[in-house]
Amino acid sequence: PSKGFGTHGHQDMEIITYVISGELTHKDSMGNVEIVRAGEVQRMSAGTGVQHSEFNASSTEPVHLLQIWIEPNQLDLSPSYEDRIFTDEQKYNQWCLLASSDTQQGALKVHQNMALYATKLSEQKQLNYTLKKARSAYLHVVKGAVEVNQKRLNTGDAALFVDGEVIQINAIDATEMLLFDLPVA
Repeated sequence: PSKGFGTHGHQDMEIITYVISGELTHKDSMGNVEIVRAGEVQRMSAGTGVQHSEFNASSTEPVHLLQIWIEPNQLDLSPSYEDRIFTDEQKYNQWCLLASSDTQQGALKVHQNMALYATKLSEQKQLNYTLKKARSAYLHVVKGAVEVNQKRLNTGDAALFVDGEVIQINAIDATEMLLFDLPVA
């Protein structure tokens, strides 16, 4: 509560903020002033350079978030910003596309050959994801517990998959996860 990061700069980076709980106040040199709440996702392309600050305006409630940095596929882009609400219904027991290199399904635009998905699985629910050839996936358990390809993962755990693997997920508890579909490095 009442903490954050004062004005600081970034350049040539795609920054995705996924708010799990609480609220994050964002201000930047592009003129954006936003409060990003749980369920919202923010994308900022730093490009040629942007100054911004982030803080929790609440004096009592904590904010819990994940901030993801992706190297863009082009340098010196014009800085840009967007945020979007993705409802629990969009994520419930299915993959919801949050960000990608195109804006299909209302996804945020990221300047990289990647896709970011989220899901909220109910207890005992199963969900799969099949990777295409020459792709990798990074699966992050935001909260809950799952069995992924017969290995247990808990809150904060992650797993990496490559090149055509089928990712079989069985929710042990109600679970929230992020999945990054990326080119093989």
